[in-house]
Amino acid sequence: MAIIAVASAKEDPMHNPVSRRRALQLGIAGTVAGASLPARAHHGWNWAEDQQSELSGTVKSVSMVPPHPSLQVTASDGKQWLIDLANPNQTERSGFTAASAKPGDAVTVLGNRSKDKSQLWMKAVRITVAGKTYDLYPERIKTN
Repeated sequence: MAIIAVASAKEDPMHNPVSRRRALQLGIAGTVAGASLPARAHHGWNWAEDQQSELSGTVKSVSMVPPHPSLQVTASDGKQWLIDLANPNQTERSGFTAASAKPGDAVTVLGNRSKDKSQLWMKAVRITVAGKTYDLYPERIKTN
């Protein structure tokens, strides 16, 4: 009897260190994927209007934190807007870095605003800060 019990325990996948490690890896991967879904929900352009608009104001703050660098902009009417830039690599390729803008700088944003008009949120395709232009998505610019 003892021999049969030992053989059964060795065949049990949860007593196999490789299977436990694999189960842990899959569990962690699933948790990370699930946790990232809300943050990725806005990626792409489905949330934004097709029509582009221009917003002028002053830079309140600059963030270069992934998944998208962003600007907080105070528009000329005093409202605070969130401006999403491109992904960090693409933003940097446009020439824009954390040192490119500082609070108080004049900014003009060309981009696609949120379809939900209650959100003061825009995805920039081009920004002009202190007279210098950065084309974040040159292939998407509809107005020159």
